[in-house]
Amino acid sequence: MSEILESLFGSRERARLLRFFLQNPEPAFSFSEIVSKNMLNAGKTRNELTGLANIKFILKRVKGGKTFYQLNQEFNFYPELKNLIAKSNIYPQCQSLSKTAKIGNIKLAVISGVFINYAKSKADMIIVGDAVSKAKLKNLMSSLEAEIGKEINFVLMTMDEFKYRLNMLDKFILEFLEGPHEEVINKISGLKRFIAQRKL
Repeated sequence: MSEILESLFGSRERARLLRFFLQNPEPAFSFSEIVSKNMLNAGKTRNELTGLANIKFILKRVKGGKTFYQLNQEFNFYPELKNLIAKSNIYPQCQSLSKTAKIGNIKLAVISGVFINYAKSKADMIIVGDAVSKAKLKNLMSSLEAEIGKEINFVLMTMDEFKYRLNMLDKFILEFLEGPHEEVINKISGLKRFIAQRKL
């Protein structure tokens, strides 16, 4: 779906900017924030922002000598574009998720929330594993947030912690796994059966 949006909107930069502003309708962002959060080329981003400001999709404001950009929620096609962008944030179209296995000894990675447009979820992602590299985890989240256009609410826990919480019938874990979600990685034998039996 990311490729479709890039073709539809003309460029990777424009597709990411549209998604970013539509996913974050309230805040105003500086140019440097927009470039870093979306992992974009500065020159191309400046050109795209100028074009989006010209059609009034975003509002350009100067505060304290610094320029900020914010979504114009009065834009004529705001509801339609918001709906279109929401449909694009669905696994497995999110390519950065493939990097999850490389951040450590990952036993489980499940997604919900913003990835599958399930607003009731208390988290977007649960990662269970050991020897997780903090640097690689940070890079993974930065890539996911740039691709999706929104901050990812994730929970990281060790295998021992996950087993303990599952045995204690932890409400957060059970609600997440019993609710709408998608598996990116599942190397925990019997987990699907355990959840399925609880639903009977």
